[in-house]
Amino acid sequence: MTNDAFLILFLVLMALMTIIPLFLSRAKIPAVIALLLAGMLISPNGVDLPGRLSPLLAMLGGSPESVQSHMMTFINALGSLGLLFLMMLAGMEADFNLIRSSRKPVIALSILTFLLPAIAGYFVYAYFKPEDLPGKLLYASLFASHSVGIVFPIIRELKLSRTIFGSAVLISTVITDIASIILLAVSVQMKKLTLSPGQVTMPQTLSVFDYIDPSVFGNWFMVIFLLVILLYFAATLLIVPRLGRLIMKLMPVSEDGIITCFLFLVLLTVLIGEFLGINLIIGAFLAGLGLSKLMKSGGDVFRRFEGIGYGFLIPFLFIFIGMKTDISVVFGSITNLEIILLTVLGLIISKVASGWFAMRITGFSNAKGLCAGMMTVPQLSATLAAAAIGKDLGMLDDNFFNAIIILSVVTTLPVPSIVRLIIERSKMTFTSIENTEPDAFRIRKGQDDLL
Repeated sequence: MTNDAFLILFLVLMALMTIIPLFLSRAKIPAVIALLLAGMLISPNGVDLPGRLSPLLAMLGGSPESVQSHMMTFINALGSLGLLFLMMLAGMEADFNLIRSSRKPVIALSILTFLLPAIAGYFVYAYFKPEDLPGKLLYASLFASHSVGIVFPIIRELKLSRTIFGSAVLISTVITDIASIILLAVSVQMKKLTLSPGQVTMPQTLSVFDYIDPSVFGNWFMVIFLLVILLYFAATLLIVPRLGRLIMKLMPVSEDGIITCFLFLVLLTVLIGEFLGINLIIGAFLAGLGLSKLMKSGGDVFRRFEGIGYGFLIPFLFIFIGMKTDISVVFGSITNLEIILLTVLGLIISKVASGWFAMRITGFSNAKGLCAGMMTVPQLSATLAAAAIGKDLGMLDDNFFNAIIILSVVTTLPVPSIVRLIIERSKMTFTSIENTEPDAFRIRKGQDDLL
């Protein structure tokens, strides 16, 4: 595929990312949803833009098949970079020092929005396959996971990042995602223990655990994996800020040099995490969190990171996710209606109920509890990736995998609009954390943010 072909493809994608959100914004459809719809429109299940463009671009060199393969690799790579930037920026904004002001809702949301949906997912799968323990744990992890890629843009777009409500939802979302990834890893390793080497069809990754016989760990895998994660967390939050301060000292003037060095530091942190079997989502978030204090004192450095992310790379993430979503599955799974209904209803009810209950017991209103619960409902990249892993390993058959695809569609597209509608109709007000004393989160006195 020639440079000219890449340029044409890039211009087409940029045009879509510009025109479609601009057009749909008139109908008050959030940019995130507009980009997802754009991806679904151009996907092989839609108008098949890659398939239609590849014969034309092949005239500049290469066969249509190779051109289409390169196109998808290009979009995939930009989507992965978009996910990395999204999580890095979420870490830079989600200062965990804010827990001092929102510790009660963070704790309640983290526990309840993980535990109750995980139990619901476990029993939904057990209803159909009661003897399959790894499958039940996998479905539990799918239900327990949140979509930071949807939650963070919603919070940012509604300007809730520095409120007690917004910080509680965002921080608890990340904590819950970490727990769900751990549960996913445990279920995968349990499945691998039941398979012979020839049966494992999952592609190899950088993780050292892919190259070690799972039987070596015996029943200690979960303990070992938890220790690895804790050590990685501690090392990242200890070393990254120090290296960041060193970079700032060595380059006090050149912001371009600082941005380059910070990006290298983030990518290195993510790569080390991948070697340890820790998802890119967590590594990028931790790296961003480690650099968050430096960003606040780094002048326009953070704004420039935001410009690169939201103005360029992150839209590719949602385009790519939309392209992976097969809406035709919804119309082709009538025979699997029971699995689909239990999966969708089980997740939505458990998510909304757990979020509402967590916010209510910490003093928030019914409307804000409902919003918090709704924000945990969307299931996107992490859920789809986990479902793909389960399908490759034979942990999920086509019926359950199709149910997860449908789940991602029906929980992602309407939620941002519903949350915005609830906030506008109920005329909610949110108190900024900057205007709150460190110990001022007193539920009994009823701050504006809890009304």
